[in-house]
Amino acid sequence: MSPLPDVTFPNFDLAVPDNGYSWWYVDAISDDGLHALTMIAFIGSVFSPYYARARNRGDAKPIDYCALNVALYGKPSRWSMTERASRSVSRSPQHLQIGPSLVEWGGECLHFAINEVSVPIPKRLCGEIRLWPQAIGTQQFTLDSGGHHRWCPLSPCSRIEVVLSEPRLKWSGQAYWDMNRGARPLEHDFISWNWSRATGAGEPDSTAILYEGLRCNGEDFCLALLADSRGEIEPFDAPPSTTLRPTRFWQITRSTRADKAQAKVQQTLEDTPFYSRSLLQTRLAGKSLTAVHESLSLQRFCSSWVRCLLPFRMPRIR
Repeated sequence: MSPLPDVTFPNFDLAVPDNGYSWWYVDAISDDGLHALTMIAFIGSVFSPYYARARNRGDAKPIDYCALNVALYGKPSRWSMTERASRSVSRSPQHLQIGPSLVEWGGECLHFAINEVSVPIPKRLCGEIRLWPQAIGTQQFTLDSGGHHRWCPLSPCSRIEVVLSEPRLKWSGQAYWDMNRGARPLEHDFISWNWSRATGAGEPDSTAILYEGLRCNGEDFCLALLADSRGEIEPFDAPPSTTLRPTRFWQITRSTRADKAQAKVQQTLEDTPFYSRSLLQTRLAGKSLTAVHESLSLQRFCSSWVRCLLPFRMPRIR
């Protein structure tokens, strides 16, 4: 298997191996705390049941399984993730077009032109979103012992402006941007993980990032990083682990790390059969902070009953 190529920022045209993936992730919380969002642009949609079936038949081309996931939280709320084949995808180092929606880097900001339809209730989700990084990082972290999966926190300290026409909504706030990429499916190397980021640790604009999980070979991994507004990323001593209450409906287990193990779930944003997304009230670097948190169970994802449910949230247009 050929090694993963180095990242050249932002390079949406980066080569992705057969059965592999790249995704660019953004999350944000409005300054008034009333709204939040996540956006993930996938080449090789790692959680796609269609991509999983294709991989089981042999080598699958990730460009044939692309999607832009947009999740809008608060009032109003929307969730969309329509998967599209290669004929509906175009890309260059600076742009990624997936169906009618566009992600592009203009040199100063990351621009999303969104034109999607939400599920399960079909509603338009349209508008412009711009993210301004305070600094750009290129440091990569290997997540598995074989070097098949890498993570790059591109801009943990960012500002965002959301202007939507459908639904009508406008807000600004603090944001986070990173990238994951891999040469083979996540479930080949990971059983589960927990990830979180909290802005305001250390100096006012610094972001604390916690990334830990269990690999299929039984090894644990844990990253505790502090990213400042200059783009510098430094490790810090991981605080104690604490178990959070599981999600109410699907009972996804959640955990995090916090000073004196002081953390609790403030709001569950996503309660799905194999992952959760939450807002936490946590304590890091001696400060009380709000964290965006995700828990992922790859064992659940591999269950046949889960993959039968996924098309209801992830329609595909060939």
